[in-house]
Amino acid sequence: MRWLPRRRASDLALPGNDFWLFDSHAPSRTTSTRSTDPPGGKDAAYGGCVANEDLGRTLRRLRRLASLTQEELAERSGVSVDVIRQLEQGRKHSARLPTLHALANGLGVELTTLLGDPPAVSSTGENDGPRFVAVRRAIMPVLWGPEPEPPGPGFSLERLREQIADGWTQYHAAEFDTVMKALPDLISDARTVTASDSDDDRKAGFAALGKALQLAGHVAVRMGKTDLALTSLERAIEAAGQSSDPLLVPMIVNSTAWTYQRQGRLEDALSIALRAADSVTDAGLAETTDGLKVWGALTMSAATSAARSGDYERAAAMMETAEKEAGRVSKLPDGGDNRMVSVFSPSSVRIERVRLAVQYGHPHDALALAKGMRLSKDTPPSWRTWLLLDVARAHTDIGDAAGAVKTLESLRRVAPTWMQHHTLAVAIVRDLWALPNHPAGLRPLAEFLGVVA
Repeated sequence: MRWLPRRRASDLALPGNDFWLFDSHAPSRTTSTRSTDPPGGKDAAYGGCVANEDLGRTLRRLRRLASLTQEELAERSGVSVDVIRQLEQGRKHSARLPTLHALANGLGVELTTLLGDPPAVSSTGENDGPRFVAVRRAIMPVLWGPEPEPPGPGFSLERLREQIADGWTQYHAAEFDTVMKALPDLISDARTVTASDSDDDRKAGFAALGKALQLAGHVAVRMGKTDLALTSLERAIEAAGQSSDPLLVPMIVNSTAWTYQRQGRLEDALSIALRAADSVTDAGLAETTDGLKVWGALTMSAATSAARSGDYERAAAMMETAEKEAGRVSKLPDGGDNRMVSVFSPSSVRIERVRLAVQYGHPHDALALAKGMRLSKDTPPSWRTWLLLDVARAHTDIGDAAGAVKTLESLRRVAPTWMQHHTLAVAIVRDLWALPNHPAGLRPLAEFLGVVA
């Protein structure tokens, strides 16, 4: 039984059939050169550095998670072991953006993980305040607590489904405080439905609980609490296994793979994503719209893990296959609520290809892929904002400060609050501010992000 609520055409859609993002004027030639220095030498584009008092601690934690010595990380990243030692020991509190790119690549993590992501920190700067404590308690109820009781009169399962779907919409719009406020009640209400007398209602309750706990896991990742995220996702998978939705487990496995990536567990992430994708195909579920979306999201996740493991060619091949299959989504019968199913479309695949290219030393490829891109109306806002940030990174990497500023100005218009709390946006602007010649428009961005007073 498909429990997802009816799709609303207005959800996650911007006016018009397509969203014209930008038209990059960057050259379209490709490059396979990886270096800790920008094209043209050390002084061509970077003169500044990125400071972060937690950088050394984060670097050491991620290196140990990856089971690397300082010498091994130096070899994999191309950054001198002396710089790594100084950062980890706190004798050096800053590094240039290209050096951080190289370290993140060597660790197999996103640059934002190293910089101290997430953008989910509230405006108060707290990421473990009372609201998040309530989310933690909802994920892990008190030991020997009371068993859930069936929902009372007036309870609406349809309304609960709608509220969970709204939570995913808010998550993709980076409204994390709003999501955290709602999550404890969503999880609690879903647990009550699992105690229903009706078998169908119980299964629908487990599906709702799985989606609510999956959402809690995503929020926990954005708060930097990956161990709590895995606990939430494991419990989500357990709940999903007791529902009647065959796509729910592989969807949550995809979230688990993403969390493993955040921890540098790339082989684990790759393995579970491929296994879950195969299970969708073997069950014949990829011939439905929702099933194809789940398969596609898992394939993109596997490609990301392959790229972070250094196998960029394998990742590119996976992404090309995914992009070809994404063309079938619009040709299949419409599925459930887009807010509740994995994100997969030609637009999302191209966005992920841009991200992989810029993260793994191919900025010209990234700009060529992004040039003139049209985004479909169902592309979540969070994917749009990530694309703009990745394009700004690519412009910065090739020394095109004006292009980076133009893209960051677009990002500020689209998602000002998200941008203000994002460490990578600050890092890019700080590097641009260190240039001897500031492009037009840089000062307002620097003031907006607190880089200058």
